Amino acid sequence: MELIINHQTRFFDKIPGSLAELMHSEAPEKEKGIAVALNHQVIPRQQWPKTPLQDQDTILIITATQGG
Repeated sequence: MELIINHQTRFFDKIPGSLAELMHSEAPEKEKGIAVALNHQVIPRQQWPKTPLQDQDTILIITATQGG
């Protein structure tokens, strides 16, 4: 099974059960400053545990950075 994360295809033996599970494995150190779009739709953080993933979903993870 595969997911496309930030324009890169990633293969999984088993796709994570929810967007929250995926984010825990992909960015465990990031508690704040992250936005996630699933199939071109932004998903609010409170919905991550309730958002299932399917084979060939497209996920875009955006991290806020400081600077200028």
